[in-house]
Amino acid sequence: MVGSSGAGKSTLSRLLYRFYDVGGGRILIDGQDIRTVAQDSLRAAIGIVPQDTVLFNDSIYYNIQYAQPQAAREQIVQAARLAHIHDFIESLPAGYETLVGERGLKLSGGEKQRIAIARTVLKNPRILIFDEATSSLDSRSEQAILSALREVAADHTTLVIAHRLSTIVDADQILVMEQGRIIERGTHQELLAHNGSYAHLWALQQSERRQNIEPLFNEPAMEIS
Repeated sequence: MVGSSGAGKSTLSRLLYRFYDVGGGRILIDGQDIRTVAQDSLRAAIGIVPQDTVLFNDSIYYNIQYAQPQAAREQIVQAARLAHIHDFIESLPAGYETLVGERGLKLSGGEKQRIAIARTVLKNPRILIFDEATSSLDSRSEQAILSALREVAADHTTLVIAHRLSTIVDADQILVMEQGRIIERGTHQELLAHNGSYAHLWALQQSERRQNIEPLFNEPAMEIS
């Protein structure tokens, strides 16, 4: 799902969770209207990695285990491995018992996102939602997180809400939203060939990326005497 701010992308995840129901039409999962199933059953089948990860002022272990309180330690460690955060945790003096601080302030953005991914892995839902999960990260951290997300998303139905189009070019289907409506649908190549809103947004982001890179090569040479 792509589109400008306020286009309605994040609203879809709220509708899937049934924080409120659609006023017209319906949402089907495997042909079943989600309004006909218990909310607990529906939400158990969905896992989300949000843009702003919510962590409790407790240990890393507790923050991962929260997704499945009865999980064994081996399961939590395996989830951390899949999220590529285990080695970092083990490098800390207190390991998994390290306190993360209020809202995770003792961790970097990338570390918090990996813990959120580990939490979702531990929950093991059939449907995954990544709600602009990398938008606040630098390019290096983003690539590491995307690598973890691809592993986690294997064999799952995955909805990715993205701002940076480069993160979703390999999606099976890309939906472009504007003012609460889907205005374009297709693969990356199909949408570029269509030369519509997606193609315009892609060209704009590629231009911004080049402008951010080029100054590095235009700076005057430094002289040391």
